[in-house]
Amino acid sequence: MKGAILVTGTASDAGKSVVVGAMCRWLKRQGVSVAPFKAQNMSLNSTVTPGGAEIGRAQAMQAAACGIEPEAAMNPVLIKPSGNRKSQVLVMGKPYANATARSYQELKHELKQPVVDALTDLRSRFDVVVCEGAGSPAEINLRQGDLANMGLARAANLPVLVIGDIDRGGVFPSLYGTLALLEPEDQALIAGFLINKFRGDPSILDPGLEMLKGLTGRDTFGVLPWLDGPFIDAEDSLALRETPRDGGTLDVAVIRLRWLSNFTDVDALAAEPGVSVRYTRSPADVERADLVVLPGTKATVEDLKRLREDGLDQALKRRKGPILGICGGYQMLGHAIEDGVESEDSATGLGLLDVNTTFHPEKLLRQVTGTVFGAPAAGYEIRHGRVDRDEPLIQQGDVLGTAWHGLLEGDAVRRAILRWVAERTHRDWTPGTRAFADVREAHLDRLADWFGAHVDAPALINLIETGAPEGLPTIPPGGTACSVF
Repeated sequence: MKGAILVTGTASDAGKSVVVGAMCRWLKRQGVSVAPFKAQNMSLNSTVTPGGAEIGRAQAMQAAACGIEPEAAMNPVLIKPSGNRKSQVLVMGKPYANATARSYQELKHELKQPVVDALTDLRSRFDVVVCEGAGSPAEINLRQGDLANMGLARAANLPVLVIGDIDRGGVFPSLYGTLALLEPEDQALIAGFLINKFRGDPSILDPGLEMLKGLTGRDTFGVLPWLDGPFIDAEDSLALRETPRDGGTLDVAVIRLRWLSNFTDVDALAAEPGVSVRYTRSPADVERADLVVLPGTKATVEDLKRLREDGLDQALKRRKGPILGICGGYQMLGHAIEDGVESEDSATGLGLLDVNTTFHPEKLLRQVTGTVFGAPAAGYEIRHGRVDRDEPLIQQGDVLGTAWHGLLEGDAVRRAILRWVAERTHRDWTPGTRAFADVREAHLDRLADWFGAHVDAPALINLIETGAPEGLPTIPPGGTACSVF
């Protein structure tokens, strides 16, 4: 099998990242050499590849589904909102520019070639490349210079599937309207649809699916049922979910920051038996939880100001129990933050850890190893802030701080920290025995099972190999004419 496909959606959170990950693992099971690709990703959830490139966390998850290491080519353009209506733009895993929404539109012409080159490179090395779109392909105000959806499809002649989220309601008008808003040349590449998040008996949809085919001339390649979480390595904060609290568990409260980044740092906690994880901005929650996590942020000084506005700074200071700060949260727990990069401002920290932070223009991107609580530790760093202490984890009374993302994915380290929390809070907690890596693998296998059981496999394979069928009908008005890039 040789080919490529683009998976788009009628809206954000329609399930594109999950479906692409599921398709990647499903194809891998067929013995296919497969790689993921997302031309342009806007996300604060990122990771560092073995080569030192920063890419979207979802693409790293999809690479794991393919059984390969993540690399910069899988996400050539990453946009990270950083407050004040600005975003950091990374190209091939390295900082490239800071841009507003308007100035980014002017920047797009510079990014076309890196995107095309990255996809061409992957297609030369893998049998199949499964591409993920961004938002909706029918954002007509953004079509000019589009890098991620139909602009990419036309540049690379990719067949396109559109996912509709039926749980939101209105899936048929969403699918039809998405197609109708596209210009004829774009419509010619829309090969069919997938319906996601369906609850109940799928046969009830049969009349609608037949009518949709009659109206559009396109098949629906599958109806994917609602799939309960947890969703490991989710794309963005739309996917934040809580785990239920039951008596006797360790209660972990994660402060929901405005510019929260790398919220997947707590995925491993949520997967641990006897641990519940919830997101909060309630001072009362902060004071009564067994462990409070102050997570990473793309706007450290701005989020610190918001903590103070909401009274969360005083709740943290009043608290008599464990606190863990990660990256930006770690910096907030210190004495002083000198930021001439993200906010061009300085701030006094919470003073709970004896550290100071100075921001540097050069971004630190690297994978790291060390020892924490006597256990081997690994993680990665994504930061402009330089803390004046180098230890992987520091402890001052009940307060812990680390500059490392991914630290809690290490089973020995995570369980050592949770045992320490249980001792401090007099909780009766027994650690689990299953490795988090095994939990992640089981999650990917479950996605592949779910996908394979509910799609038309022969039709999908044929689409990947042969591309969009010739002569697909065009729906008036067919959108407005504009250039491919």
